[in-house]
Amino acid sequence: MTTNKGLAELAIFGGEPTFSEKLHVGRPNIGDRARLVERIDNLLDTRLLTNNGPYVQEFEQRVAECVGVKHCIATCNATVALEIVIKAIGLTGEVIVPSFTFIATAHVLRWQDITPVFCDVNPDTHSIDPHQVESLITSRTTGILGVHVWGQPCEIDALTELANYHKLTLLFDAAHAFGCSYNGKMIGNFGAAEVFSFHATKFVNTFEGGAIVTNDDDLALRLRLMRNFGFAGYDKVVSLGLNGKMSEISAAMGLTSLESLDDFTEINRCNYLHYQQELADIPGIRMLLYDEAQQCNYQYIVFEVDEHRTQISRDHLLAILWAENILARRYFFPGCHNMEPYFSEIPRESLQLSATESLVQRVLVLPTGTTVDQATITKICQIIKFALENAFEIKQRMPVANKLDVKTTLF
Repeated sequence: MTTNKGLAELAIFGGEPTFSEKLHVGRPNIGDRARLVERIDNLLDTRLLTNNGPYVQEFEQRVAECVGVKHCIATCNATVALEIVIKAIGLTGEVIVPSFTFIATAHVLRWQDITPVFCDVNPDTHSIDPHQVESLITSRTTGILGVHVWGQPCEIDALTELANYHKLTLLFDAAHAFGCSYNGKMIGNFGAAEVFSFHATKFVNTFEGGAIVTNDDDLALRLRLMRNFGFAGYDKVVSLGLNGKMSEISAAMGLTSLESLDDFTEINRCNYLHYQQELADIPGIRMLLYDEAQQCNYQYIVFEVDEHRTQISRDHLLAILWAENILARRYFFPGCHNMEPYFSEIPRESLQLSATESLVQRVLVLPTGTTVDQATITKICQIIKFALENAFEIKQRMPVANKLDVKTTLF
């Protein structure tokens, strides 16, 4: 194949897409469909659809056992879980949080009139930088909200030491980190509490759902009350609360997912190792590596594109992949601080987010999971390698990358 002929075959230049069906970054894992249907039939027969039914109770028990914590409080989604735990602990004023995260992490604070103070991240790990955290602590700071991005644990020990020294509450958004460990201890055991996501895109899912895990008995009691309008009995309300309950059908899916947890993890790991092999030694490409000495869910395939070396930007590469029906994602573009309402409210000169600003222009996340096999991964990587080998000609023929219409996706 000559360079010119090859370029013409790229879908972005009029060729046929490599894949007839769209490949998503996080297409849902289903597990044992027959077992799921059996559970759904049972809940329809019993008509126990919600209100802390038997599936929810069993799911909470199974999650607590997997993580090794005393309490799991299942919720309708992880955003509500964060809202409830922030309210239950009584955070106020300012809370330090990374900008390199999903927008919900910031919104749950602002929704409760707490100011999210955006912190930079370690450019190597993509997680909140404890040294930067310390420089942002003021008299109004009441907490630190760390995020285990990509399932990679934060620098938990350093954050814990900071929080203890300054008498701050430490929470973790562990949306990505179910099934992961830190120094041999499962994520979920750190800080005052941690929050998991079981959204459809997560490797273990409940269709839509989340959970708070904690070893604090008093906090767990408050969380259970607040998840159910503050009810402490049939018609006795003892605290402020909202409707954050998980439904029985969601818990049924969660239990089915948990039964396939090891299979999902192994598929993700095999996919990760195959991507690692295919993308090795490519100038300008750095793949984020997992610490295989720890337990990991290998849920995300993350790499950075260094435009100075590749000669085409991450967004050029993104557009090429999308045209081939490979719906890669540019997490967490453009950074929470560049989204509303924060962009309009925070003075630019007050932000020190150089690593974040770089990462949001470099990071690309590729499809994986049970719907992606190794032959598909090879094809994806062949397209990436071809694009980089022909970067100069591609850049000449493509429009400015940041003007390309790259739409968002649910997955």
